[in-house]
Amino acid sequence: MATQGMPNKGVVTKRLHKELMQIQKDPPPGIKINEEKAATVLNTWHVDLDGAPNSIYAGEKFQLQFKFSNKYPFDSPEVVFIGSNIPVHPHVYSNGHICLSILTEDWSPALSVQSVCLSIISMLSSCTEKKRPPDNSFYVKTCNKSPKKTKWWYHDDSV
Repeated sequence: MATQGMPNKGVVTKRLHKELMQIQKDPPPGIKINEEKAATVLNTWHVDLDGAPNSIYAGEKFQLQFKFSNKYPFDSPEVVFIGSNIPVHPHVYSNGHICLSILTEDWSPALSVQSVCLSIISMLSSCTEKKRPPDNSFYVKTCNKSPKKTKWWYHDDSV
């Protein structure tokens, strides 16, 4: 039985199927989902991202992993970069964790895998210098395996 205000497993499955079908039918430029993996393990998706043309990441390929809880879309997915090419970016830690507010306190059930991917591509595209966050070494040594358990401090909040 679902708790009031929280989706049940059927609602989550229906939402994920709908999002998967949308991305398969009309994928945004530079975004490709591993459809085979998503079809077999619906709560974990791998998404390939291309660095945007005319950005410092042009021609580079990245991979994101999305993990969905049974509270999705009311709870944000866990999203991390995986694989051998983690972008060097002021908001991306070398372990693949992404410091992006829509993945935590600014999450809304109106957001989707597609909108998260587009936000990450936009974040990468606006970058002018490849560098890690200033606290990368400390964070990577001390963080929880799940970025959702991090209390993020946004470095550019003080700007």
